[in-house]
Amino acid sequence: MYNPKHIRISCITLLATISIAAGVVAHMICHKLNPATDTYLYIDSDDDIDSVCHKINQIQADVSLTAFRWLSTYTHYNRHIHAGRYHVSNQQNTLDLFRNLRSHNSSPISLVVPSVRSVEMLVARVSQQLMIDSTTLSDYCNNPDTWARLGYTHATFSALFIPDTYEVYWETTAESFIDRMKQVNRQFWNKSRMNKAQQIGLTHEEVITLASIVDSETANNAEKPRIAGLYINRLKLGMPLQSDPTVIYAVGDYSIRRVLNTHLQTPSPYNTYLHCGLPPGPIRIPTIAGIDAVLNYEHHSYLYMCAKEDFSGTHNFATTYAQHLVNARKYTKALTDNIKYHKQHHATP
Repeated sequence: MYNPKHIRISCITLLATISIAAGVVAHMICHKLNPATDTYLYIDSDDDIDSVCHKINQIQADVSLTAFRWLSTYTHYNRHIHAGRYHVSNQQNTLDLFRNLRSHNSSPISLVVPSVRSVEMLVARVSQQLMIDSTTLSDYCNNPDTWARLGYTHATFSALFIPDTYEVYWETTAESFIDRMKQVNRQFWNKSRMNKAQQIGLTHEEVITLASIVDSETANNAEKPRIAGLYINRLKLGMPLQSDPTVIYAVGDYSIRRVLNTHLQTPSPYNTYLHCGLPPGPIRIPTIAGIDAVLNYEHHSYLYMCAKEDFSGTHNFATTYAQHLVNARKYTKALTDNIKYHKQHHATP
């Protein structure tokens, strides 16, 4: 025979136990996190619930892993883990963090796409900032199907990239990254820039090719429109560009500091001493300043330039070859004097 009193006591005990358990769970879930500073949790595409918990433990944010695992099992998050970069702060609790991970509420990064000498160098820099490994991104960028899909060739593919800082997600795939670069490229080449290119008589890939030469000649943005104007003058006259950076690119040795006559004989379509016109494609990924310098080139009659004798990194410009020889002699003398000075003052006693 049931004793009502015993039943009441059992019910009260059960309710008390449930209440205590609920309180403990609530405390574990709602307890504020306390990372030393705001930090980020990086979840990879191959992570499982154990590796996720290990990464959570490593950030030392006082997350209740017991509660986290319980929530993961209850909601099946452990079967649907989303890669991403997740913000963790002391304004969050375990439940907040869990919701962000489960909802794939990842935080974007500021991705720097640099102006560098080659697509491979760009791949190396970009892959350091994203989840994509360099091999995967390199394979995608060197795939002829990728070039064809986007309307490029092996020689012109580097013209796709516009160096700048972009907001993207850390877990972006190789294909998504390249598609984003194509979207950026289309936006960059707006009606105004395309009209300017057309007025010069160049395609936008040719503008980028010329900009890559201009950027390789100087880091001085103020001088770039003048150098661009010089090369455009040569193109219009059918003169060889005779750009030393194109020869260095053709040789493939970026340690070269002075281009010698032997270098000038390098058989390559990129050697603008041997071939008139622009090379087949960019010799580097140019800066926006370099591209706009070509589109807004300085109108003048200069055909020659030579590094200034003050070693400022800027140039003396000339209209005639005779004037150019005078400038060249100034630079050669300064270079010789500088070498002598260093030999005298750094000689071994």
